Amino acid sequence: MPHELIITEKPSAAKMIAEALADSKIETKKEKGIAYKTITHDGKTITIVSAVGHLFTVAEKEKSFKYPSFDIEWKPVYEVVKNADYAKKYADLIKKEAKESDSFVVACDYDVEGEVIGLNIIKYLCKKKDAKRMKFSTLTKPDLVEAYQNMSKTLDWGQANAGETRHFLDWLYGINTSRALMHAIKKTNSYKTMSSGRVQGPALRILAEREKEIQEFKPQKYWEIKAKLKKDGKEFDANHIEDKFWEKEKAEKVLKKIKDKKGTVDEAVKSEKSIPAPYPFDLTTLQTEAYRNFGISPTKTLEMAQSLYTKGYISYPRTSSQQLSEKIGFKRIITELMRQEQYSELGKIVLGGRLFPNNGQKTDPAHPAIYPTGIMPKALPPPVKKIYDLIAKRFLSTFGQPAVKENVRAVIDISSEKFVGQGSVVVDKGWHVLYEPYAKSKDEILPELSKDDKVDVRKIEEEEKETLPPKRYTEASIIKELEKRELGTKSTRAQIIQNLIDREYVSGKSLEVSKLGMDLIETLRKYCPTIIEDELTAQFDQEMEKIKQGKADKEKVIARAEQELTKILEHFKKHEKSIGEGLIEAYRETEFKQNFIGKCPVCKKGSLKITFSRKNRSRFIACDAYPDCRTTFSIPPGKVVPTEKECGECGYPMITVIAGKRPRQLCINPNCKTKQLEKADIPKKNEKCPKCGKGMLVLKQSVYGQFYACDRYPECRYIKSNGKNSGNSKEKETEKGTKSS
Repeated sequence: MPHELIITEKPSAAKMIAEALADSKIETKKEKGIAYKTITHDGKTITIVSAVGHLFTVAEKEKSFKYPSFDIEWKPVYEVVKNADYAKKYADLIKKEAKESDSFVVACDYDVEGEVIGLNIIKYLCKKKDAKRMKFSTLTKPDLVEAYQNMSKTLDWGQANAGETRHFLDWLYGINTSRALMHAIKKTNSYKTMSSGRVQGPALRILAEREKEIQEFKPQKYWEIKAKLKKDGKEFDANHIEDKFWEKEKAEKVLKKIKDKKGTVDEAVKSEKSIPAPYPFDLTTLQTEAYRNFGISPTKTLEMAQSLYTKGYISYPRTSSQQLSEKIGFKRIITELMRQEQYSELGKIVLGGRLFPNNGQKTDPAHPAIYPTGIMPKALPPPVKKIYDLIAKRFLSTFGQPAVKENVRAVIDISSEKFVGQGSVVVDKGWHVLYEPYAKSKDEILPELSKDDKVDVRKIEEEEKETLPPKRYTEASIIKELEKRELGTKSTRAQIIQNLIDREYVSGKSLEVSKLGMDLIETLRKYCPTIIEDELTAQFDQEMEKIKQGKADKEKVIARAEQELTKILEHFKKHEKSIGEGLIEAYRETEFKQNFIGKCPVCKKGSLKITFSRKNRSRFIACDAYPDCRTTFSIPPGKVVPTEKECGECGYPMITVIAGKRPRQLCINPNCKTKQLEKADIPKKNEKCPKCGKGMLVLKQSVYGQFYACDRYPECRYIKSNGKNSGNSKEKETEKGTKSS
């Protein structure tokens, strides 16, 4: 009987392909703890194994720490990456099954990364030059059956070559520039892990340029004059037609002129604006919407969307398309969604109209826009449930009718000065009904106004204001900016920003660039500006798109990259010491800022800093005037962030602790009044645990304050805490127990 080997990217995909294609019982086998599937289909035996991502990675042929280094190749990931031993078991299993197979199918995710994963497995483990290719956008049975029946006879060589080129270029730029930076720091007899890269450098530069604008921004004062008006019992505001007065004298002159207690409507113009339904989600728009509505980072959004895809609940999320095709079966999906109570009425609205989505301009040759498959999700964690709901409602809303807004602009004469009142009301919700609560629109209601109407002047106010600096980028808005500039890919942009955060180049929800990040960009701008500018990176991304289309040669693109890097790094080497001195100084300043908690409240001279004990492998807060001052404070598990605030009760510094879902601010003083239990929280003497009924409640202390807990912990995890201090309810039962008990 013919034997075929199907290779998937993840175990969940292997399972779903087996369930879709099996003519009879699925046989689950194990090899060194790794499960795989064997089925029969159309008279052949099919083995389906997964690769759990990349089994190969780009590495030097001979390891060195020199730069520039260009002699690279694909190597098994378990030979290069720490803690990747698991990958060898998967590689060995694929080798074994390949020997028994006479045909090979790649069924990894249909994108550049999936193509590279499949190519390397076919080439290095199966020892074949090519393979058949399944292409699918959902892991539903109909799509998988169709993908198998219509699979191509070869790999997508355009994607494969473009993917290999991207991996090689990213390694060449990332390793060589990072090594150059670390070599420079070594010249100062110091060590610090630094990194840059082909897209990371330009991304940090964009953030640094915005940071510099903010730092150099000089606010300018201006004045606004507002009128508080009333008509028919309804109050409303109107702004002076000049909007901003840049000279106070001019504003004062207008104020003195206004004497009348009545105003006259010069004109009142109504206009309607039609707001079309939104486009279907591409990955970037999903990430920005998830951040806008839930504050979920782009990295987490992609992670959760990927989990929904692997369970078959949504289509492939790594897409740049904003278009949906009738081929996916709009009516079927909507009917399936209606089985979920929250979408039942919405589905009826959609099915009552024309089933044509409002497709956008952006396309992706590999995948459609993101959409729900209709399969009912089971037991989703709350954050993942939010992402699913956002995707489902976005899909439904794309079929909606336009929403209609009525805008009103009224010009009112008060003592010959013109004031403008503006209102806006949604008169027809249209698609908003399908996208609630994510379609946010605030009504600004004006009373009914007509020309020559009289209005009461309740008050005339002058407000002094200042111009504001430009806003910092968020994780979502910088990803949108990178996409606009064609830097990076839809799959890599979120991780690039996360790398900048991990390297301490940027921090915070509004991405503030650290002294280290700013100095790194200034250093690179001075000695090798090419690697932080958009042009070269964008050019190479365009070249890779040409490779994908078969219009450019992979080897020539890589050779050009090596030539460019050689020129850049030769110049860099001449100035290593100067570069290192600047970077290490910036690193120390950044480190001090991140660890500085406040002035020591005991000795009044030293500074409190987060300190790491090598002996106990633990962190604590200590005064830097040691040994003259031995003041220390314990800190809880989690990330500790200085707040530059003092406790209102005792005056000691406050810190923010990020552990779990909600960051908490607390005073570092263990004896602070905020950490004492209130009388209402104190159990009666010898009170039994209300949860298990067996243990007794005992008093415990943590940096968060005092609390009572069952003495049978960890068998019973009941605690009674002071909600005023910890942010928790009066009684709390934890899943994992309290870290402080």
